[in-house]
Amino acid sequence: MTADDSGAASRDTDTEDEAVSNTPVNDPPGAGDEGDENNIAVRLEQLILGADRRYTPFQAARGAGVSMDLAARFWRAMGFADIGQVKALTEADVLALRRLAGLVEAGLLSEAMAIQVARSTGQTTARLADWQIDSFLEGLTEPQDSGLTRTEITYPLVELLLPELEEFLVYVWRRQLAAATGRVVRAQDDVEMVDRRLAVGFADLVGFTRLTRRLEDEELGELVEAFETTCSDLVAAHGGRLIKTLGDEVLFAADDAGIAAEIGLRLIETMAHDETMPELRVGIAFGTVTTRMGDVFGTTVNLASRLTSIAPKDTVLVDQAFAEELGRIGDAPVSEADAAAAEKAAEEGTGAPPPTYRFALQPMWQRPVRGLGVVEPWLLSRRD
Repeated sequence: MTADDSGAASRDTDTEDEAVSNTPVNDPPGAGDEGDENNIAVRLEQLILGADRRYTPFQAARGAGVSMDLAARFWRAMGFADIGQVKALTEADVLALRRLAGLVEAGLLSEAMAIQVARSTGQTTARLADWQIDSFLEGLTEPQDSGLTRTEITYPLVELLLPELEEFLVYVWRRQLAAATGRVVRAQDDVEMVDRRLAVGFADLVGFTRLTRRLEDEELGELVEAFETTCSDLVAAHGGRLIKTLGDEVLFAADDAGIAAEIGLRLIETMAHDETMPELRVGIAFGTVTTRMGDVFGTTVNLASRLTSIAPKDTVLVDQAFAEELGRIGDAPVSEADAAAAEKAAEEGTGAPPPTYRFALQPMWQRPVRGLGVVEPWLLSRRD
């Protein structure tokens, strides 16, 4: 779509529409539309979209009852390129514009929030679609003994998988929406819904840059995929949330410091037992975090990142606030000296049984951290 809202945009004649009706949305008008592969690409698009191309962007905006400017901003926010006035949109595109505009008109969303909804949905699903095509479908469309080419196999395969993948996507989305809603409802007040106190951690592969020079592309891809899979499984299994992956690094969060501590140590322990993986280091901080579009921001996130960069191999470093939070919830002693005294008194029969702690904390060297002042990291470990 373009931001041009002039009447000139509607001057598409039947002849012009006919000429561009088979041009892919992300290709420039006039791109080659002949040959078997191009024909199959058009058929695949019709299969996936469930409708034929009928509208130019101007016609779609007019049909949805929105300005061309707003329609263009929605379209770009979803991650799609400007396409001029090519007749490339379907009834579903008109309906999507109408729904977003309707939410704004009803006062349920501001225009800025509707743009954010379009952008967050577009970014998330774009990555999902790329992953499915690059990894999932590519592996299933290897040429078979039938003599069919990969292109010829793709259409019936997509036709078979499309409804199942769609149902599964909606199921997972509803599950995630229910979990996210529950977290918001449990927030103590309206401010905490946006600026919340969370434990935020980074896990980073050591020496990844050197690996990129030594490993073949396929080997490197397999290592990264194994790392991300292991991290996402461990984070989810222990009650955390994987915020994002950055190749050699993952960012996770948890509402509870004890959960984050367990995740950090489990990551180190799991990777240490995998001979194919480099060493790992983890940094975790606790504090106020701003959440936007599924991501997290703020000083707490920056501190967790800095702790990760200074952590020794196969260790977890945490900040002072995280150490204090573990003490507050009873997962680690506030003072090792007091804990030792309590244990000794219990052994001598002169005191009550000491609390059972899950974790131990050892203060490390104080050091200045750029942009954050002087910090005192704590080494996190399991309690013997």
